[in-house]
Amino acid sequence: MSKWLPFLIGWRFYRARQNNGFIGFISFASTAGIALGVAVLIIVLSAMNGFEKELQTRLLGVISHGELVGVNEPIQDWQAIAETAKNIPQITGLAPFVRLQGLVQKPGGFQGIVVNGIDVDYEQQVSSIAQYMNDSAWQSLQGSDNHIVLGRSLLDKLQLEVGDTLAMYTPAANNNRLSAAKSHRFVVSGVYDLGGEIEASQAYVPLKYLSELLNMGDGVSGIRLQVDNVFSAPSVTRDLGYAQEQYLYLNDWTRTQGHLYQDIQLVRMVMYLVLALVIAVACFNIVSTLVMTVRDKASEIAILMTMGLKRSAIMAIFIMQGGLNGLLGCSIGGILGMLIAVNLSAIAKGLESMLGIQLLDSDIYFIDFLPSQLQTHDVLFVVFIGLVMSLLATIYPAWKATKIAPAAALAGR
Repeated sequence: MSKWLPFLIGWRFYRARQNNGFIGFISFASTAGIALGVAVLIIVLSAMNGFEKELQTRLLGVISHGELVGVNEPIQDWQAIAETAKNIPQITGLAPFVRLQGLVQKPGGFQGIVVNGIDVDYEQQVSSIAQYMNDSAWQSLQGSDNHIVLGRSLLDKLQLEVGDTLAMYTPAANNNRLSAAKSHRFVVSGVYDLGGEIEASQAYVPLKYLSELLNMGDGVSGIRLQVDNVFSAPSVTRDLGYAQEQYLYLNDWTRTQGHLYQDIQLVRMVMYLVLALVIAVACFNIVSTLVMTVRDKASEIAILMTMGLKRSAIMAIFIMQGGLNGLLGCSIGGILGMLIAVNLSAIAKGLESMLGIQLLDSDIYFIDFLPSQLQTHDVLFVVFIGLVMSLLATIYPAWKATKIAPAAALAGR
């Protein structure tokens, strides 16, 4: 019984202070603050995890992890590069492409567009773009017809429909004047729905048709790479590029889309800092609560000390009280945060329909919904941090309780 006596007394003190209106309010504020900080931190981290997952599965699933592009002339023997790539185990896929940039006319002006000539047999090794269009649109990219598949937002901007003809203008050789531009016509054979900047500027056509249009013969503009680890793409692209005799431009996703990943990591770090400070402020309320409790229970502490209770046991009494605040706040915040994080996408959609707003515009962001991915280690880490900060906040008031002079406290009773 002596071993558990400090905890029994601490539990009685904890229950008794709830009957004291002011101390009870401060105690409630500290618990609510910890719960709020823990819940919001779990929700924000889950949202950041969701953005990172969508970045890797959606955006990096469509754009190339790495590219080798011919300098001033096409790559004639791209099959030889493909053979060299087999010696690099990190490369999981490779596909040739022909690229053409130009302008298309839209109501009120012109729209820049990048047309990618792809071979559907190879493209599936490096891109998941086929998942964002129907089968008929994907099959239309086979062969050598002048078919083109546009992004949904680009199709809407151009006010076109499937089956319409699209005119694209490119500068004539050695002449950048629009009056001397060449005109190329394509038949819109399908639409893909991906979202973001890619959907508004990228289009797909059969590789054979575009290579014939540009008189490339068997050459291609470049080669796209897929690697097993997206963060190794820069080094893998360099290794393959340096092994070639032809001059090549070496590109990778960190140059074109790396800012998105860096922004996600920056927001994650800032949220850690800000919400950790929210939890710290709530823990200061634990300090205030325990300081007032120590003063309120000074005579009881003095009696316990005169009865032989050790100073370490006195500290344990008040550490337990503050720990209960932290445990209760972390438990409520953890449960609430997990419930909201799991249903965050549905909650965001409900708010959009209720308020008539759009939280994420697909024309600006690469997704048009609020993603969420709850990870167990994030929950455990946040709860652990909340408990540690709560316990640290109890040390000073608990130590002050051991400095009470029994005679003076009983004399003033």
